[in-house]
Amino acid sequence: MYAIEIKNLEFAYERSNGQSTFVLKIPEWGIAKGDFVSLLGPNGCGKSTLLRLIANLTELKAGSILIDGEDLLGIERKELAKKIAYVPQKNFSIFPFSVYEIVMMGRTPYLNLMGFENAVDKQIVAEALNLMQVNNLRHKGINELSGGEAQRVFIARALAQKAEIILLDEPNAHLDLEHQIMIFDLLKKLNEQEKITVLTVSHDLNLVGIYSQKVALMNEGIIVLEGEKSKILSEENIRRIFKIDSAVFLTTDKKLMNVLISPNSSINKADMN
Repeated sequence: MYAIEIKNLEFAYERSNGQSTFVLKIPEWGIAKGDFVSLLGPNGCGKSTLLRLIANLTELKAGSILIDGEDLLGIERKELAKKIAYVPQKNFSIFPFSVYEIVMMGRTPYLNLMGFENAVDKQIVAEALNLMQVNNLRHKGINELSGGEAQRVFIARALAQKAEIILLDEPNAHLDLEHQIMIFDLLKKLNEQEKITVLTVSHDLNLVGIYSQKVALMNEGIIVLEGEKSKILSEENIRRIFKIDSAVFLTTDKKLMNVLISPNSSINKADMN
């Protein structure tokens, strides 16, 4: 069964004169329950927009998105928050909430009628703070943190939601190497042990090659190719989508991939003269 299923999706950003500046069209696409999928493509191809549509944060123009077989638009907001946790590329808060308060917001769909957290909520938040290594920051204001620290806090909030699906838009943005690996290790563990469905947007081909099961390549508002990473993340496809040369190395069990980029391969040599 699909955790996420898209049918005849259309979306467009429009100018005030009604002309479209960007069009996203996906006739059919699905992510099975328990899959770990990475969405790749050049800047501006529609990756972040697609995640926002799936999270019901941007309004569809046409078509439908099904979550566990149910039309997204028919799912009550509170129930949807139990199904989908979303971590955007850029996070900010106009209010000086503490780290603890931000992560506790992930428990909002489960709070009682009075809006008070119970012992279970507090335990789940404590676990999320520890998993993301931000418990020492719990009393700090979110706007006092570095970009990498704040990113880990918002991922902790998503973990506290205990959702069945996690959507992450460049989760390794602003993070040092240690925390990039830590977060992807955790996502892989959640995916394998708790069968959480993971859909992540990334520009890091090597992290994708190590952690993802499947890959979807986007370009100019459409999904060009999708499938097992060993078949999709090829030198030919990387050249086709990203306009760069690369060398792809695959382990014999096809579970791990390493991508080496050829320096200056995307530069037109005529421009150097």
